[in-house]
Amino acid sequence: MDESIAVESLAALAQVMRLRVFRALIGAAPEGMTPGALAAALDVPASTLSFHLRELLHAGLVSQEREGRNLIYRPSLAQMNELLGYLTAHCCEAGGGTCELPAAKRTARPKKVAA
Repeated sequence: MDESIAVESLAALAQVMRLRVFRALIGAAPEGMTPGALAAALDVPASTLSFHLRELLHAGLVSQEREGRNLIYRPSLAQMNELLGYLTAHCCEAGGGTCELPAAKRTARPKKVAA
């Protein structure tokens, strides 16, 4: 990945609502979401959502496809993976060993204890 593309992608994600939109689309992958579903899920006005989707489209982080009368937005998983690869490409080179990148932490739900 070219450095300028990485900067553009990171800049697009460096805004709270765009990050929320992107994460919502990641959660809905590969089917994607309509703008109406996204607006409802994120409780954001359609005009605000449209602005943020345009920025994510411009950065190549989401794609837009017409299905019948609906627009479907999907995350560009390839672009996301390229960005993650770019950010971690030189991990632990100075140490000379193998690198163990931290796994994404998932919040575990507490188990119910039987009474």
